[in-house]
Amino acid sequence: MPFLQIQECQGGLRVNYEVKLKVDCNCKVCKGMHIRLLDDEIAYLEGLSGTIALAKTRGISFFLETETREIVLFTEPEDLIVASSFGVGEKVRRGLACTLYQLRELEAPLIVLPKGHPASPRLKTVVSIGPCTHLSCKIQPGTHPEQNVLCGSEEFHELEVVAEPGGAEIRGKAQGIALDSDRIVIEKL
Repeated sequence: MPFLQIQECQGGLRVNYEVKLKVDCNCKVCKGMHIRLLDDEIAYLEGLSGTIALAKTRGISFFLETETREIVLFTEPEDLIVASSFGVGEKVRRGLACTLYQLRELEAPLIVLPKGHPASPRLKTVVSIGPCTHLSCKIQPGTHPEQNVLCGSEEFHELEVVAEPGGAEIRGKAQGIALDSDRIVIEKL
């Protein structure tokens, strides 16, 4: 079972701890779609009303900022940055690539909004980082510091994106679309 290393920063105090992750990913349909993904690539899964983008973390650390604390999120080289957007097309793919680039290459922090924040409905892209991400259309965008759940469009509800050596696996059943290679676009990041 993998571990997620976390460092909380509160003032001058830094506390390191590890969280045991259950990457068991209990999905209703465990037929998965494998995506080959190199370290310098981004993969897009485009639906009818939403787009998911994913890239390898390359094992770097990320800062997660909440209203009350700063958390350092340590990752493994095969872990994924998964971003979700409510939209499709070239403009959305460019925005998702920009978001992933800012996080991974420019080390921009992840910002977690408090529940009920007025900016939540206006977010164009939300992100999750780790070995397994569960997509849900029943959560408020941008308000979940847990890095295993991500707001997505209805068609991606209950999909799971699981990191694996050399790529990723998409598990579950998309609503109203077929999960196949025609829905995947892979480009250089």
